[in-house]
Amino acid sequence: MEIKRVSFIDCMRGFSLFGILLANLLIFQFGMQGKENLKGLSLLDQGAYYFLKVVVESSFMPIFTLLFGFSLMKLVESVRRKGRKSRWVILRRSIGLIVLGWLHHLFIWEGDILLFYGLMIPILVLFINRKAKTAFIWAGILFVITIALSYGQSEVSKKEQQEKDTYAAKESHMYANGTYAEIFDFRLNPEPSETEKPAEIALMILMAPILLLPLFLVGMGLAKIRAFENIEQEKKWYMLGALLVPIGLLCKSLSLMENNFSVMLSMGGAQLLSLGYVCLAALLYKFWHTSIISQAFECVGKLSLTNYLMQSIICTTVFYGYGLGLFGKIGVFNGILFGLIVYSFQCVMSFLYLKKWKRGPFEQILRMWTNWSLSSRLKQKEQV
Repeated sequence: MEIKRVSFIDCMRGFSLFGILLANLLIFQFGMQGKENLKGLSLLDQGAYYFLKVVVESSFMPIFTLLFGFSLMKLVESVRRKGRKSRWVILRRSIGLIVLGWLHHLFIWEGDILLFYGLMIPILVLFINRKAKTAFIWAGILFVITIALSYGQSEVSKKEQQEKDTYAAKESHMYANGTYAEIFDFRLNPEPSETEKPAEIALMILMAPILLLPLFLVGMGLAKIRAFENIEQEKKWYMLGALLVPIGLLCKSLSLMENNFSVMLSMGGAQLLSLGYVCLAALLYKFWHTSIISQAFECVGKLSLTNYLMQSIICTTVFYGYGLGLFGKIGVFNGILFGLIVYSFQCVMSFLYLKKWKRGPFEQILRMWTNWSLSSRLKQKEQV
């Protein structure tokens, strides 16, 4: 018996990729450090920048994270229904994402998230056989702990700020003018910060998985209770969840005022807003699931891996020096318009592609490796 594919999940996956593209365009245009301290913006660009900071940035990747946890549980269910053990399938999925993410980071863009997802799978395995309630409880506990630990982290010394500004200037010059080989070397050999101690760096690496673990666990818990399969019956929960949208927007808006609570408000607000977006979308899905926009999101979502990688390839080619060299030149507002054009192109291409093929090229490769099958299908275990 095949697991029913939840069309809402594909739709949300496509929707989250749109927000991820808009947020990442700040990095593609201005660099990891440069995007945090933009100067000389016009009134239009300043408004667009605050819009991205409050409404978009850090609130769409958590949606993708939640959906990843949801899909992981669906994969486990599918494998087990075929009478097979899921451990090796999950391990291969983890390795596949790690390799794909590493190649993406190495040759295309340093903002890769696939490698991190692959590394998270062994941690998520600990919760696969746990009840949904257990996943939700742990998600809540970890959310509170990580938010509490972020208190006071916004304080930056003059020396640290000077280092960041210096690196941002070098980063901007390199990405705007460098050849592919120069950018490749710059990306893989970043200059170490004098203010970052080894112990602090180690702590950041250890804390990174914990910061996003709550959303992974929420996704796994939702899959266990078969959420989004009967949206009308679950309507009251989504109505409550939709209240997180104004709460999240308020928290993120307040976080722009620099104080000891800024990081807490930013991190907490971002995750609450992402959950609110999912719930609000579920409420509206009854009315817009047959619309062209919904179908476009769904097509992009079905090819999410391919479209995610293509966004990196397109944007680095357009903005970096070895391509069109538009790094830092088109502005924040025009960057949003550019994102709309790129995403619209992906919608059309995804629709046409799915007319002929069922899966994207990268989805197919990952599926073949995960199922250890040239046909990409996991065979049903014969009953003795």
